Amino acid sequence: MSDNDGKKTLGLRGSRPGQVKQSFSHGRTKNVVVETKRKRVVVPKQGAAAGGSGKAPAGGDPRKRPAGISDAEMERRMKALQAAKSREVEEAAKREAEEKAREEERKRRREEAEAKERAEREREEALKAKAEEEARKKREAEEAKAARAKPTPAAAADPAAAQAAEQRGTGKPSSAPRKKDDRGGANDRQNRGNKGGRDDGRRSGKLTVNQAMRGGDGRQRSVASMRRKQERARQKAMGESVEREKVIRDVQVPEAIVVSELANRMAERVADVVKSLMKMGMMVTQNQAIDADTAELIIEEFGHKIVRVSDADVEDVIDSVEDNEDDLEDRAPIITIMGHVDHGKTSLLDAIRDAKVTAGEAGGITQHIGAYQVTTDSGTTLSFLDTPGHAAFTSMRARGAQVTDIVVLVVAADDSVMPQTIEAINHAKAAEVPMIVAINKCDKPTANPDQVRAELLQHEVIVEKMSGDVQDVEVSAITGAGLDELLEAIALQSEILELKANPKRAASGAVIEAQLDVGRGPVATVLVQNGTLKQGDIFVVGEQWGKVRALVNDHGDRVKEAGPSVPVEVLGLNGTPEAGDVLNVVDTEAQAREIAEYREQAAKDKRAAAGAATTLEQMMAKAKADKDVAELPILVKADVQGSAEAIVQAMEKIGNDEVRVRVLHYGVGAITETDVGLAEASGAPVIGFNVRANASARNSANQKGVEIRYYSVIYDLVDDVKAAASGLLSAEVRENFIGYAEIREVFKVSGVGKVAGCLVTEGVARRSAGVRLLRDNVVIHEGTLKTLKRFKDEVKEVLSGQECGMAFENYDDIRPNDVIEIFEREEVERSLD
Repeated sequence: MSDNDGKKTLGLRGSRPGQVKQSFSHGRTKNVVVETKRKRVVVPKQGAAAGGSGKAPAGGDPRKRPAGISDAEMERRMKALQAAKSREVEEAAKREAEEKAREEERKRRREEAEAKERAEREREEALKAKAEEEARKKREAEEAKAARAKPTPAAAADPAAAQAAEQRGTGKPSSAPRKKDDRGGANDRQNRGNKGGRDDGRRSGKLTVNQAMRGGDGRQRSVASMRRKQERARQKAMGESVEREKVIRDVQVPEAIVVSELANRMAERVADVVKSLMKMGMMVTQNQAIDADTAELIIEEFGHKIVRVSDADVEDVIDSVEDNEDDLEDRAPIITIMGHVDHGKTSLLDAIRDAKVTAGEAGGITQHIGAYQVTTDSGTTLSFLDTPGHAAFTSMRARGAQVTDIVVLVVAADDSVMPQTIEAINHAKAAEVPMIVAINKCDKPTANPDQVRAELLQHEVIVEKMSGDVQDVEVSAITGAGLDELLEAIALQSEILELKANPKRAASGAVIEAQLDVGRGPVATVLVQNGTLKQGDIFVVGEQWGKVRALVNDHGDRVKEAGPSVPVEVLGLNGTPEAGDVLNVVDTEAQAREIAEYREQAAKDKRAAAGAATTLEQMMAKAKADKDVAELPILVKADVQGSAEAIVQAMEKIGNDEVRVRVLHYGVGAITETDVGLAEASGAPVIGFNVRANASARNSANQKGVEIRYYSVIYDLVDDVKAAASGLLSAEVRENFIGYAEIREVFKVSGVGKVAGCLVTEGVARRSAGVRLLRDNVVIHEGTLKTLKRFKDEVKEVLSGQECGMAFENYDDIRPNDVIEIFEREEVERSLD
């Protein structure tokens, strides 16, 4: 042992010979000199020879080993010595590894402590610098304020000083040199931060408040970012795998949402969301939309909470104003004329307004909804809606019933109640509006008004003459009889309803019809229901919006405004709206555009969701069903939106389980070259209803061989499409029985096989006909004849009562007393009913 200040020397192994490094708290270390004591190792000397054998014994030279030690004992001792030496080497390596691990742990803890201490220092310095900067700014602001309030004589004598003070007040940099004590103060703060003169380059990447105030040079990382980086490094060094806590989110879901947007709102991976949907049986991609119910299942599966919202909040800008009783004024009633085809609805309206609208309609049938205002002799203003009576315009009549106040049901006295009369009654009941029955054509000799009243009882329409509450008037559109009574009944009914509206508020109304005019653009016939629609108003209608460019009344005259119950044509839309859409006036174009875009997107998402929300089984079943159904594709272009929709509805009703009509595209306006291109690609004809193809479309159709058909009456259009669809039906095969033959004997003929000797008992046997073999009235074979002989001659037919020989094609199991049934097949063309 060596003397070391009177203390014992530590017997530890250090990283260097004779020294060991000790670690203390707060990162302090100390090198201590130690004494290494070596063990004595006995190694046998080489060169000793074995006695008498010429070989070196295992125990070494017997002359140089202790007395009384045999060779076996010496060998055992040598093995024990080698084992001890190897154990010592292993233990030394193990101790060295443990010491290295302890040293690394001490180093890591020391670095953590230093980092924490450094972060605390920086935070204190940042807070202190921020406080000093705020105090300096406050002091400079007070000095500038005092200088402006009371200039001193020194300031007046020294213009440079005054300029510097003014620049300090306005926050502009001064061209005068900075004071030495200010710069020295900053340097002192920097020197205090660098304790002991150490290089603080480790903090060069951190953004302090002081640096942010001075503007810095370039973007630098924040203190919080550096702390997060240090925490990640610490966890990585410790080997920790800290599970992130699941964040439960409130996910807002509208009626339809795209899959990628749903994943974004949940903060989940899109692939995981798509995988969950596929597990539910929905084959969707990230760009497809799903409905709110499906989204709720996905959100619950991921552990979040659903918050159902409506994107319709954007429509809150549409005022739903509660009208004040003092602002309400009387308005004209809106009367809808309804009834069966050719019962005289338009003629009755013509007689009332003394106009000949029927002459302008193709075939005398009303194709559009017309809106007219009529002033009676008593000065009462009435607004009439004339709806078509054809079955294809059911939806148009439904729209007419939704905006009307009174329904006038026209029934022909010589034709009584018909199917579309019943439909009109149902529409009126669904709209919950009062009804007035006008029994028309009472001037005809075959008229029977009482029969009409009796048949109306079957549909719960009880007229006043049958002790009911429904007014009925007998009229004649030809002679004008009963028209005054009808107008009085309408006026009486409107008085009972006490119809009022507020003309001073923003206008709202319903689109009766819409079309694309070549010269005027999109035009909508609007029936104003509340407020006053003025020229220059900004409005939104359905998925379209616009600014009122012009208003045209039912006489074709331009007007500046339209009040309640007034039908007008509105010009200035950006697109053609749907018939039945609601028009609302808004304040700005931005609001109108936003609402229209939302409605358009909502309609698109709804269609996409309807197509996407299909299970795999449904897709397979639909594909299998479509495979067996023949389709007739068509394109439809019409003059107005209502007609196009009515034609599409009529096309959907054509067909059966074997064939159907598929409308690839329908729209409003002239037939264009784009329509012809689509028709060529799909092999479909183009149907134009009251429209024509432009020059380029006609040339393109002639070159590509696309058929364009024009119609002006819907009857002809439906009949032609039905005939074309009937051509896709497979022909019906019918069997005609022509005779029976009984087998009497069976012969074996070489080269032919078994031949039946038959007697034709009924009808006739023909070589070309089909045959069935009956045994005990059970069909055991159906096929054709290989041969039909009379004696030794091949014949075409054998009459009843004659004998013949028959042989079946590829069939020999025939026996006596079997019966042969002879029949013929014929194909019959089918048609759609």
